[in-house]
Amino acid sequence: MSSTASDQPKAAIVLIHGMWMNPLSWEHWVSHYTDRGHRVLAPAWLPALDKEPEELRRDPSPLRGIDITEVVDNYDKAIRGLDRPPIIIGHSFGGLFTQLLLDRGLGAAGVALNTAAPKGVLKLPLSTLRSAWPALGNPANLKKETPLTPKQFHWCFTNALTREESDSVYQRYYIPGSARPFFQAGFANFNPNAATKVNYKNPERAPLLLVTGTVDRICPPSVNESNFKQQRKAPSATAHKEYLGRSHWPGQDGWEEVADYALNWATEHARAGAAQSAEAPERAAPSPT
Repeated sequence: MSSTASDQPKAAIVLIHGMWMNPLSWEHWVSHYTDRGHRVLAPAWLPALDKEPEELRRDPSPLRGIDITEVVDNYDKAIRGLDRPPIIIGHSFGGLFTQLLLDRGLGAAGVALNTAAPKGVLKLPLSTLRSAWPALGNPANLKKETPLTPKQFHWCFTNALTREESDSVYQRYYIPGSARPFFQAGFANFNPNAATKVNYKNPERAPLLLVTGTVDRICPPSVNESNFKQQRKAPSATAHKEYLGRSHWPGQDGWEEVADYALNWATEHARAGAAQSAEAPERAAPSPT
Protein backbone atom coordinates (compact mmCIF):
# COMPACT_ATOMS: atom_id res chain seq x y z
CA MET A 1 0.00 0.00 0.00
CA SER A 2 1.48 3.37 -1.06
CA SER A 3 1.73 6.19 1.46
CA THR A 4 0.05 9.54 1.01
CA ALA A 5 1.36 12.99 1.87
CA SER A 6 -0.59 12.95 5.12
CA ASP A 7 1.22 9.76 6.13
CA GLN A 8 4.62 11.43 5.86
CA PRO A 9 6.29 12.74 9.03
CA LYS A 10 6.09 16.49 9.42
CA ALA A 11 9.20 18.48 8.61
CA ALA A 12 11.45 19.51 11.45
CA ILE A 13 11.67 23.23 12.10
CA VAL A 14 14.90 25.08 12.87
CA LEU A 15 14.41 28.46 14.56
CA ILE A 16 17.28 30.98 14.44
CA HIS A 17 17.14 33.87 16.90
CA GLY A 18 18.13 37.44 16.18
CA MET A 19 20.53 40.01 17.54
CA TRP A 20 19.97 41.11 21.18
CA MET A 21 18.18 37.78 21.79
CA ASN A 22 19.04 34.14 22.40
CA PRO A 23 17.02 30.89 22.04
CA LEU A 24 14.71 31.77 24.93
CA SER A 25 13.05 34.35 22.65
CA TRP A 26 11.48 31.44 20.73
CA GLU A 27 9.95 29.75 23.79
CA HIS A 28 6.32 30.27 22.72
CA TRP A 29 6.97 29.50 19.06
CA VAL A 30 8.67 26.23 20.07
CA SER A 31 5.63 25.14 22.10
CA HIS A 32 3.24 26.25 19.36
CA TYR A 33 4.97 24.28 16.63
CA THR A 34 5.58 21.28 18.87
CA ASP A 35 1.84 21.17 19.58
CA ARG A 36 1.29 21.01 15.82
CA GLY A 37 3.37 17.83 15.66
CA HIS A 38 6.71 19.20 14.52
CA ARG A 39 10.13 18.50 15.93
CA VAL A 40 11.51 21.95 16.75
CA LEU A 41 15.16 22.89 17.20
CA ALA A 42 16.15 26.35 18.43
CA PRO A 43 19.92 26.30 18.94
CA ALA A 44 21.95 29.35 19.89
CA TRP A 45 24.15 31.06 17.33
CA LEU A 46 27.07 29.42 19.09
CA PRO A 47 27.12 27.01 22.07
CA ALA A 48 28.51 29.71 24.38
CA LEU A 49 25.31 31.74 23.93
CA ASP A 50 23.02 28.96 25.15
CA LYS A 51 22.68 30.47 28.61
CA GLU A 52 20.09 32.40 30.55
CA PRO A 53 19.84 36.03 29.35
CA GLU A 54 20.62 37.27 32.85
CA GLU A 55 23.89 35.35 32.81
CA LEU A 56 24.88 36.80 29.42
CA ARG A 57 24.02 40.29 30.60
CA ARG A 58 26.23 39.74 33.62
CA ASP A 59 29.11 38.32 31.53
CA PRO A 60 28.80 39.29 27.84
CA SER A 61 32.28 38.02 26.89
CA PRO A 62 30.89 35.15 24.70
CA LEU A 63 29.38 37.84 22.42
CA ARG A 64 32.68 39.47 21.56
CA GLY A 65 34.12 38.93 18.09
CA ILE A 66 31.30 36.71 16.77
CA ASP A 67 31.67 36.15 13.02
CA ILE A 68 28.71 35.66 10.65
CA THR A 69 30.33 32.78 8.75
CA GLU A 70 31.17 31.03 12.02
CA VAL A 71 27.52 31.24 13.08
CA VAL A 72 26.17 30.06 9.72
CA ASP A 73 28.64 27.16 9.75
CA ASN A 74 27.29 26.15 13.16
CA TYR A 75 23.73 25.98 11.82
CA ASP A 76 24.92 24.30 8.62
CA LYS A 77 26.39 21.45 10.66
CA ALA A 78 23.23 21.03 12.74
CA ILE A 79 20.95 21.02 9.68
CA ARG A 80 23.07 18.53 7.75
CA GLY A 81 22.80 16.21 10.75
CA LEU A 82 19.01 15.93 10.34
CA ASP A 83 17.47 13.04 8.42
CA ARG A 84 15.62 15.34 6.00
CA PRO A 85 15.68 19.04 5.08
CA PRO A 86 13.92 21.17 7.69
CA ILE A 87 11.92 24.35 7.45
CA ILE A 88 14.25 27.16 8.55
CA ILE A 89 12.75 30.22 10.24
CA GLY A 90 15.01 33.07 11.31
CA HIS A 91 14.40 36.43 12.95
CA SER A 92 16.41 39.63 12.37
CA PHE A 93 20.05 38.57 11.88
CA GLY A 94 18.63 35.05 12.07
CA GLY A 95 16.63 35.91 8.95
CA LEU A 96 19.87 36.84 7.20
CA PHE A 97 21.41 33.56 8.36
CA THR A 98 18.36 31.76 6.97
CA GLN A 99 18.96 33.34 3.56
CA LEU A 100 22.64 32.36 3.70
CA LEU A 101 21.76 28.77 4.62
CA LEU A 102 19.23 28.52 1.80
CA ASP A 103 21.91 29.83 -0.57
CA ARG A 104 24.02 26.84 0.49
CA GLY A 105 21.22 24.56 -0.72
CA LEU A 106 19.98 23.74 2.77
CA GLY A 107 16.37 23.57 3.98
CA ALA A 108 13.06 22.52 2.45
CA ALA A 109 11.82 26.12 2.73
CA GLY A 110 12.82 29.25 4.61
CA VAL A 111 11.10 32.14 6.34
CA ALA A 112 13.00 35.34 7.18
CA LEU A 113 11.20 37.45 9.79
CA ASN A 114 12.14 41.14 10.12
CA THR A 115 15.39 40.19 8.45
CA ALA A 116 18.75 41.87 8.23
CA ALA A 117 19.69 42.36 4.58
CA PRO A 118 22.21 40.37 2.53
CA LYS A 119 24.80 42.05 0.33
CA GLY A 120 23.10 43.67 -2.64
CA VAL A 121 20.13 45.14 -0.79
CA LEU A 122 20.85 48.86 -1.01
CA LYS A 123 17.88 50.31 0.84
CA LEU A 124 19.02 51.84 4.14
CA PRO A 125 16.36 53.90 5.93
CA LEU A 126 17.44 56.21 8.72
CA SER A 127 15.60 54.07 11.29
CA THR A 128 17.67 51.02 10.28
CA LEU A 129 20.89 53.00 10.51
CA ARG A 130 19.89 54.45 13.89
CA SER A 131 19.17 50.94 15.22
CA ALA A 132 22.64 49.75 14.20
CA TRP A 133 24.44 52.89 15.35
CA PRO A 134 25.28 51.61 18.86
CA ALA A 135 27.66 49.25 17.05
CA LEU A 136 28.62 51.13 13.88
CA GLY A 137 29.08 54.50 15.56
CA ASN A 138 32.56 53.59 16.78
CA PRO A 139 35.01 51.42 14.75
CA ALA A 140 36.69 50.47 18.04
CA ASN A 141 33.56 48.45 18.82
CA LEU A 142 34.38 45.83 16.16
CA LYS A 143 35.20 42.99 18.54
CA LYS A 144 33.06 44.16 21.45
CA GLU A 145 29.54 43.54 22.64
CA THR A 146 26.86 46.10 21.76
CA PRO A 147 24.46 46.79 24.64
CA LEU A 148 21.10 48.55 24.41
CA THR A 149 19.51 50.51 27.23
CA PRO A 150 15.81 49.81 27.94
CA LYS A 151 15.02 53.11 26.20
CA GLN A 152 16.98 52.16 23.06
CA PHE A 153 15.44 48.69 23.07
CA HIS A 154 11.95 50.18 23.19
CA TRP A 155 12.70 52.55 20.32
CA CYS A 156 14.12 50.02 17.86
CA PHE A 157 12.72 46.65 18.96
CA THR A 158 9.39 46.97 20.75
CA ASN A 159 8.06 50.36 19.63
CA ALA A 160 4.52 48.98 19.16
CA LEU A 161 4.40 48.13 22.88
CA THR A 162 4.03 50.41 25.86
CA ARG A 163 7.22 51.21 27.72
CA GLU A 164 6.09 49.02 30.61
CA GLU A 165 5.46 46.08 28.26
CA SER A 166 8.80 46.70 26.55
CA ASP A 167 10.67 46.70 29.85
CA SER A 168 9.12 43.33 30.69
CA VAL A 169 10.34 41.90 27.36
CA TYR A 170 13.76 43.43 28.00
CA GLN A 171 14.09 41.83 31.42
CA ARG A 172 13.15 38.37 30.20
CA TYR A 173 14.82 38.14 26.79
CA TYR A 174 17.34 40.88 26.11
CA ILE A 175 21.06 40.14 25.86
CA PRO A 176 23.78 42.51 24.56
CA GLY A 177 24.43 42.35 20.84
CA SER A 178 27.64 41.50 19.04
CA ALA A 179 29.18 44.36 17.06
CA ARG A 180 31.11 42.46 14.40
CA PRO A 181 28.04 41.17 12.48
CA PHE A 182 26.82 44.77 12.21
CA PHE A 183 30.09 45.76 10.56
CA GLN A 184 30.05 42.70 8.29
CA ALA A 185 26.50 43.41 7.15
CA GLY A 186 26.73 47.19 7.20
CA PHE A 187 29.74 47.40 4.89
CA ALA A 188 28.94 44.33 2.76
CA ASN A 189 28.18 46.33 -0.37
CA PHE A 190 31.76 47.64 -0.34
CA ASN A 191 33.29 44.17 0.08
CA PRO A 192 33.35 41.77 -2.92
CA ASN A 193 33.89 38.84 -0.56
CA ALA A 194 31.33 39.85 2.05
CA ALA A 195 30.15 37.22 4.51
CA THR A 196 26.55 38.19 3.66
CA LYS A 197 26.88 37.60 -0.08
CA VAL A 198 24.29 35.33 -1.72
CA ASN A 199 23.62 34.24 -5.29
CA TYR A 200 20.19 35.72 -5.91
CA LYS A 201 19.72 33.59 -9.04
CA ASN A 202 20.66 30.35 -7.28
CA PRO A 203 18.54 27.55 -8.80
CA GLU A 204 19.16 25.39 -5.72
CA ARG A 205 17.68 27.89 -3.28
CA ALA A 206 14.61 26.58 -1.44
CA PRO A 207 11.35 28.60 -1.39
CA LEU A 208 11.65 31.75 0.70
CA LEU A 209 9.10 33.96 2.47
CA LEU A 210 10.13 37.40 3.77
CA VAL A 211 7.95 38.87 6.54
CA THR A 212 8.01 42.21 8.33
CA GLY A 213 5.74 44.62 10.20
CA THR A 214 4.71 48.07 9.04
CA VAL A 215 6.13 49.75 12.15
CA ASP A 216 9.35 47.73 12.26
CA ARG A 217 12.17 50.25 12.55
CA ILE A 218 15.01 47.78 11.97
CA CYS A 219 13.51 46.01 8.95
CA PRO A 220 10.82 48.36 7.64
CA PRO A 221 8.70 47.34 4.62
CA SER A 222 10.96 49.23 2.18
CA VAL A 223 13.94 47.06 3.16
CA ASN A 224 11.86 43.88 3.05
CA GLU A 225 10.59 44.74 -0.44
CA SER A 226 14.09 45.57 -1.67
CA ASN A 227 15.29 42.22 -0.32
CA PHE A 228 12.35 40.51 -2.07
CA LYS A 229 13.16 42.12 -5.43
CA GLN A 230 16.63 40.59 -5.24
CA GLN A 231 15.54 37.16 -4.01
CA ARG A 232 12.75 36.82 -6.58
CA LYS A 233 15.46 36.43 -9.24
CA ALA A 234 15.74 32.79 -8.17
CA PRO A 235 13.47 30.24 -9.90
CA SER A 236 12.02 28.98 -6.62
CA ALA A 237 8.94 30.37 -4.88
CA THR A 238 9.60 33.77 -3.32
CA ALA A 239 7.11 35.99 -1.47
CA HIS A 240 6.93 38.82 1.01
CA LYS A 241 4.26 39.81 3.49
CA GLU A 242 3.61 42.82 5.69
CA TYR A 243 1.68 42.90 8.97
CA LEU A 244 0.02 46.16 9.94
CA GLY A 245 1.07 47.50 13.32
CA ARG A 246 3.76 44.93 14.04
CA SER A 247 7.20 45.92 15.29
CA HIS A 248 10.51 44.05 15.25
CA TRP A 249 9.63 41.96 18.32
CA PRO A 250 8.40 38.51 17.15
CA GLY A 251 6.58 37.89 20.44
CA GLN A 252 4.22 40.85 20.07
CA ASP A 253 0.53 40.02 20.71
CA GLY A 254 -0.88 38.21 17.70
CA TRP A 255 2.37 36.33 17.06
CA GLU A 256 0.39 33.10 16.59
CA GLU A 257 -1.07 34.43 13.34
CA VAL A 258 2.41 35.17 12.02
CA ALA A 259 3.74 31.80 13.18
CA ASP A 260 0.89 29.90 11.53
CA TYR A 261 1.11 31.81 8.27
CA ALA A 262 4.88 31.29 8.10
CA LEU A 263 4.61 27.55 8.73
CA ASN A 264 1.66 27.04 6.39
CA TRP A 265 3.40 28.93 3.57
CA ALA A 266 6.64 27.05 4.08
CA THR A 267 4.90 23.68 4.25
CA GLU A 268 2.83 24.35 1.13
CA HIS A 269 5.74 25.56 -0.97
CA ALA A 270 8.21 22.98 0.30
CA ARG A 271 5.83 20.26 -0.87
CA ALA A 272 5.26 22.01 -4.18
CA GLY A 273 8.99 22.06 -4.91
CA ALA A 274 10.83 24.89 -6.57
CA ALA A 275 8.32 25.95 -9.21
CA GLN A 276 8.58 29.51 -10.50
CA SER A 277 6.62 31.91 -8.29
CA ALA A 278 7.11 35.58 -7.51
CA GLU A 279 4.13 36.50 -5.42
CA ALA A 280 2.79 39.98 -4.79
CA PRO A 281 3.00 41.36 -1.26
CA GLU A 282 0.13 40.76 1.08
CA ARG A 283 -0.87 42.97 3.99
CA ALA A 284 -2.50 41.58 7.09
CA ALA A 285 -4.50 43.58 9.59
CA PRO A 286 -3.24 43.65 13.17
CA SER A 287 -4.73 41.17 15.55
CA PRO A 288 -6.94 42.66 18.26
CA THR A 289 -5.19 43.20 21.57
